[in-house]
Amino acid sequence: MIRDFAEGFRFGLSGLGHLLQPGLRAFVFIPLLLNTAVFAAGTWWLFGFLGRTQQMVDDWLPDWLDWMAWLLWPLAAAALLIVIWSTFTMIANLIGSPFNGLLAERVQRAARPDVSIPDLSLGAELIRAPLAELAKLGYFLLLAIPVVLIALLPVINVMAPVVWAAYGSWLLAVEYCDYPLSNMGVRLSEQRRLLRGDRWLALGFGAGVMTMTVIPGLNLVAMPSAVIGAGNLWAARLSGPGRNV
Repeated sequence: MIRDFAEGFRFGLSGLGHLLQPGLRAFVFIPLLLNTAVFAAGTWWLFGFLGRTQQMVDDWLPDWLDWMAWLLWPLAAAALLIVIWSTFTMIANLIGSPFNGLLAERVQRAARPDVSIPDLSLGAELIRAPLAELAKLGYFLLLAIPVVLIALLPVINVMAPVVWAAYGSWLLAVEYCDYPLSNMGVRLSEQRRLLRGDRWLALGFGAGVMTMTVIPGLNLVAMPSAVIGAGNLWAARLSGPGRNV
């Protein structure tokens, strides 16, 4: 369990060392610009929102419960950061998805030259990829329902940050592993089954990607790096005999 999680985490960060690799740079540049624009706008909005929310909570609590703000606010802020950063990531991925599929294809061809990778075209990806992102978004929203309920229920809501972290890690694993797996014709439902078979590996990968998304500077290259990492993960653990991918 721990070994799989650690290996997945390493794959989640592995793309950082390949961003400037010849043959990949052209597909990294455009997603990098998109990520920069989304996260710059999102960060400006996020800090304003957190400030207003904290003030609202402070005004709502009676004076004799002021001490609770010191307990509740860090937990709520951690959960909120995970949710909002994940949302920013989804927006950037929706815009950059056609390029992400092509980037994953390049990584797959380089990592597994023995495997036949279907040819992709930018024109086809401009149609297919955004539709695939919307399908994933629907799945993520349904999965968020029980997570939100846990966050709202008294007593068990102290587990909310942990649950949100697990949800965010799974979300990012499904999001980025979709690119190499979709290139091989694997449907979203089958992708989820495949990742559940290596649950801790997938959660570790998502945690590694999440780490990049919350570190200023690294979050700008998180999207192309995660796509490359997902391609590496596919080549090492999600392809081969018995996988049919």
